[in-house]
Amino acid sequence: MEFFRKNTNRNISHPEIVDWVVSEYLKRTGKVFRDPDRGIRQLHQKGYLQKIEKGIYSYNPDYINIRELDDFTHLLKQTILKRDDYKCVICGRGKKEGFELHVDHIKPKDFGGEATLENGQTLCSQHNFLKKNLKQTETGKKLFIRLYELAKKENDLTLIKFCTEILETFEKNNINGHIVWKK
Repeated sequence: MEFFRKNTNRNISHPEIVDWVVSEYLKRTGKVFRDPDRGIRQLHQKGYLQKIEKGIYSYNPDYINIRELDDFTHLLKQTILKRDDYKCVICGRGKKEGFELHVDHIKPKDFGGEATLENGQTLCSQHNFLKKNLKQTETGKKLFIRLYELAKKENDLTLIKFCTEILETFEKNNINGHIVWKK
């Protein structure tokens, strides 16, 4: 918030914020700040920042809209982890393989997602960070694009056909047209 208070009513790009936070944290503590993205998202989710567009935030003290957004309770997190067999629902990796697991909102809190059993899923840290604050269909489309590109590189015709059918379904139904798939 210190950075935003010094830059009131200015549209600020995500990289500018991250660069300042990382450098200030290092100066003040001598340590590396591991996840500034999450901190910025939380300030927006709680209503302190306005999201002007993707990656652009603004702080206007006259427009603070404090929102109480529930996180998953410890008990609910344990229930979700158990239901998902302590494995990432995307890649199947889990604690047994040494991966850190997160309980994630399928529909992000920013879009009204609630902390319920139905809106929770288990993700490994890698897939949770890839998902960021995207809608589930955005995450899915990006993952299938990556898988398609890998299949092309490896000349896996079966997987290319499978990904093509799925990505064409996204296009046919006009879902996430802003995410470009290069055939």
